[in-house]
Amino acid sequence: MSDLGFTHRQRNTGEVQILHRGKLATTLRGGRAAEFLDLVESGDEDAVQQEAARLTGNYKRGNERLAKRHPRNA
Repeated sequence: MSDLGFTHRQRNTGEVQILHRGKLATTLRGGRAAEFLDLVESGDEDAVQQEAARLTGNYKRGNERLAKRHPRNA
């Protein structure tokens, strides 16, 4: 199981807050919130962690541009 450090909490308003290591990363509303909660209910924690990373934009680490210019990747 890959724990990427994401947790979530559902607000009374229907919003879903996604936290990364305890800090608010994004807030989902409407259809996106409902889809995320459906995924959470499926029980696949790896998929939930990956989707949270995608939704927050925390799936790239910033070194992609440098890696593209590396001689090994040319």
